[in-house]
Amino acid sequence: HLSSMRTPTAMIVGLVLCPCGLLLTLTGTLAPSWRQVSLIPNQPIDLVLEQGIWDMCSERQSSHDRHCGQADELGYFEQVPVRVARGLMPTSLVLTFLGLVVAALGVRCWQKEPQHLLAGVAGLVLLLSGLLSLVPASWYTHELWALPAPASSTLVVGYSLVLSYLGSCLEILGGLALTLSFHHCCKKR
Repeated sequence: HLSSMRTPTAMIVGLVLCPCGLLLTLTGTLAPSWRQVSLIPNQPIDLVLEQGIWDMCSERQSSHDRHCGQADELGYFEQVPVRVARGLMPTSLVLTFLGLVVAALGVRCWQKEPQHLLAGVAGLVLLLSGLLSLVPASWYTHELWALPAPASSTLVVGYSLVLSYLGSCLEILGGLALTLSFHHCCKKR
């Protein structure tokens, strides 16, 4: 009968949210805009400095003249939240990728019955990967105004940080959805 052929909704939710989370977290990790520094004294008024966890770029808003690989004169990259993010973000990405591989094997849409235990384990891995990227994003946000910046410049959250946040949340939600597969294992026993 057809009812056993259907993939449980929670698994579909997990397999939709987690790859989206992976894309957002990947962009957040690689793009150099965790923080934007503007209105820097003795600099052109339209100059914006974008700081990521790997690179710093400066851009003139009027001409869109952009230069990356800016010198870190204030020791920004030495700060603990930045160094923690450099370690945890890539770790989270690797875990998310592994979790998605296990999830694909567990959900197995091409077979009659999904492997609920495997899907549940994948959910835990994806939940952990989401938490691993949420920690540096949250810590960085908390320290955003404390991290070194030119005196009396204006600091705002950059889009990479927002994407990292959103990606982490989607991975956590997708992971939780997949862990619901454990319920099926317990029910069968």
